[in-house]
Amino acid sequence: MDNIRRINRLFKPDGKVLIMAMEHSIIFGPTKGLEQPGETIKKAIAGGVDGIMTSYGMACHFAKEISPVGLILRSDGVATMLGPDVEAPVWFGVKEALRIGADALCISSFPGDEKEMRTLNNLAKITKKAHAWGLAVQAEMVPGGMLSSPEYRTKERVALAARAGLEMGGDWVKIPYVDGFEEIVKICYKPVVIMGSKKRNTVEEFLTEMKMAMDAGAAGGTIGRNIFESDNPEAMAAALSAIIHGGVSVDEATRIAKS
Repeated sequence: MDNIRRINRLFKPDGKVLIMAMEHSIIFGPTKGLEQPGETIKKAIAGGVDGIMTSYGMACHFAKEISPVGLILRSDGVATMLGPDVEAPVWFGVKEALRIGADALCISSFPGDEKEMRTLNNLAKITKKAHAWGLAVQAEMVPGGMLSSPEYRTKERVALAARAGLEMGGDWVKIPYVDGFEEIVKICYKPVVIMGSKKRNTVEEFLTEMKMAMDAGAAGGTIGRNIFESDNPEAMAAALSAIIHGGVSVDEATRIAKS
């Protein structure tokens, strides 16, 4: 069963995509922008996001709000900030994704971390099952794990992680942005999107990173806190969409974000 239709629910005809990630409450609770998720979803969609990546509970409850765009279900889980992070479980899979009308599943893998083999096994199992039912897979590939230091996220290690995600069958990979990003894109035969990671100090800082990634050949971004924690999620989504789909300058995108 082909997953082209579902991929095209997310990626636009220009081959680019802006996804808002908002599964963070599993770890951190109701942080800024996630106190009233439905309102944030509506604002981000109005601003121009092409898809929402979120938790099972949020996807079910806010199905109406999410319905105008593509949906990615977060498959794997982590501990809350109250507990020790010792497992790499898969909580939701193909049945749940199909039940809620998702277009794709997102699952993380951490080459170089002590969880490497467990997370690669998770990715392989989910991808095989997803593709059998026409679902797409976003492979989130982070060398050393989500808390790895910038020094660990070298161009070479991120490139290895990205290719591993594609070799395991990911339909696109979500990776950290690093210097030399264009060299990583060149060795990836499927789309590459950047992850937002922590919220930046200024709007200009993150928009500059997004612009550099697009100029290096990225297909877009799966961005969380830099959208939903912003003072105006709709305007920030519009600014990112303008860079991704319109190729505007950082100055123009900043004007949009602050409008």
